[in-house]
Amino acid sequence: MPETNESPYSTVNVVKDALRYLGDASYAVLPEDVAHRFAELKKRFWGGVRCVVDKELEWIDERVEGGDRLREEWRRRREAEAKTKEAGGGI
Repeated sequence: MPETNESPYSTVNVVKDALRYLGDASYAVLPEDVAHRFAELKKRFWGGVRCVVDKELEWIDERVEGGDRLREEWRRRREAEAKTKEAGGGI
């Protein structure tokens, strides 16, 4: 008796297999040397994109740290001004 409760992943696997086949076929229709050169070009492009993304993430982390330092500096300055006003008798 066939099982009626199929896994939802079976549809996903079918779609993944179809996309994989189309990807393979897209390179198979090209001459071998062209396919390899094109693949290298794409890998270099995506490697460059990855480098840019890594630098952007690094920059974001640095800006957040700088913001934390600046916020702390402002807090200390505000506290120092409040102490000065208290000591001066509210002139």
